[in-house]
Amino acid sequence: MDSTADRRGVLYPARLPEFQRILAPQHLRDRVGWFWVARWNIAPGRTSRQELLPFPCMNLVIQPTGVTLAGISTGASHRDLTGNGWVLAALLLPASIRSFGVEPRSVLGSEVSLSAEQLLEPVRQLMDVPFTQERLNSAVDLLAAWLEQKVRITDQHGLTANKMLDLVAQRRDIVNVVQLAVALGLSVRSLQRLSSDYVGLTPLTIIRRYRLQEAAQRLRENPSTSITQIAAELEYADHAHLTKDFRQLLGFTPSAYRAGSTDRKPSTPLS
Repeated sequence: MDSTADRRGVLYPARLPEFQRILAPQHLRDRVGWFWVARWNIAPGRTSRQELLPFPCMNLVIQPTGVTLAGISTGASHRDLTGNGWVLAALLLPASIRSFGVEPRSVLGSEVSLSAEQLLEPVRQLMDVPFTQERLNSAVDLLAAWLEQKVRITDQHGLTANKMLDLVAQRRDIVNVVQLAVALGLSVRSLQRLSSDYVGLTPLTIIRRYRLQEAAQRLRENPSTSITQIAAELEYADHAHLTKDFRQLLGFTPSAYRAGSTDRKPSTPLS
């Protein structure tokens, strides 16, 4: 979870606003995958739709309007951007979730407001003025310091949940729950409980999420590669199984996605 260059969760990268990921400091990497910032300037009357297949992690999100804890999406999602704006956020690893006092399952696909004026106001002062990298770095430092105080303890179960996500993200040969349980040295029942308590999704849903993220990335970056070959490389039983998962989660076929991903451009130039 430490690759700031990983774009698997973005379905149409060409449409991203100004976007940057910043690796968390070493002492926070058991709690935070990375920090990310987005800025946009959309022409009046225009909208930029950002379509995502998000990572199975919660996010702490700071916007001019407030601070929220964003639950994990249950599938593909989108956000429509208008006008001028910014977001500064932290991708939270499973080991950090207990410190926020919520059950991951209870906030799936939703956002919970947090009372954090002591964080919001100084960050807003830095982000609301003309942008510089120095100001962004200062805002990230404020968020990192706040999280260090908020998330003091990472229990062993949480760290195992972190490892679960790492294994699924990095090992494409893990395609079912039994394989993942064996890799973690857990029983299937223990794995299912761990996944429910710290992520809020089933282990199989997590596996499919990462496999589909990678399939989408390959479809748009390697248009000459056949869907059958991509399915085989990602350990799908066949082309039909990949197509079924793609349609169920994203609402369209791999072929339709590949055709659309090459001609979707930003709706307006960035400032």
